[in-house]
Amino acid sequence: MLRWLLIALLFAVPAWAEEVVLGLSQDEVAITTSFDGSEILIFGAVKRETAIPEGELGVIVTIAGPPEPITVRRKERRFGIWVNTDAVEIDGAPSFYAVATSAPLDDVLGIRDNLQHKVSVPSMLRGVDTPNTVLDASAYVAALIRINTSVGAYQLLEGTVIVDEDTLFRTRISLPAALTEGAYETRIFLTRDAQVVASYETAIDVRKVGLERWLFSLSRENPFWYGIMSLAIAIAAGWLASAAFSLLRN
Repeated sequence: MLRWLLIALLFAVPAWAEEVVLGLSQDEVAITTSFDGSEILIFGAVKRETAIPEGELGVIVTIAGPPEPITVRRKERRFGIWVNTDAVEIDGAPSFYAVATSAPLDDVLGIRDNLQHKVSVPSMLRGVDTPNTVLDASAYVAALIRINTSVGAYQLLEGTVIVDEDTLFRTRISLPAALTEGAYETRIFLTRDAQVVASYETAIDVRKVGLERWLFSLSRENPFWYGIMSLAIAIAAGWLASAAFSLLRN
């Protein structure tokens, strides 16, 4: 019985069975006082035991930053000026999200697999929490996408994954200067004829280091002394500026 079960499982494996072998230019990003962004090179290969299967190969790379709550406000024009009216707090929205593809996303990924794996920005945000009292939650989610896209926090990079000989692939994704600390989940999907046939997951660790780390920890763990130090620095800077101005006048 066991023998026939093993044979059945063997034939159940898709004929196109492929795996992802991944590499990263760096798996850690250090945030310092002079940090102004970083570029991650993601490269890898498709491992297979048989000849290249039929069907168009697609490669998709996603990077998602740590989730964090964000408040989205609605503005309305009243008495000739724009004012904030309603506000909705969205929980669990990634602080950063990038999707890089080897071709237009709709060409390399079908609708069903997109929803299942939450690849595109809209499908990734379908599961975020919004208050039950909000009737038009989708409008606030759409506003969140629009705002984060405009500042580069959400990116759709179609056609930026280079694929050579249906085996090697590479892409570059730029991380902005305003990064949230934590693990940035990185996923790679291989598709054939717009269906996911293999995937791989890893993470990029983003942390503050050096003076930036010390100041951040001090502000959280000892806010009183952080405030005293900030006040002292402000007084010293003011005194130095005043002294320099007096010397210039003389």
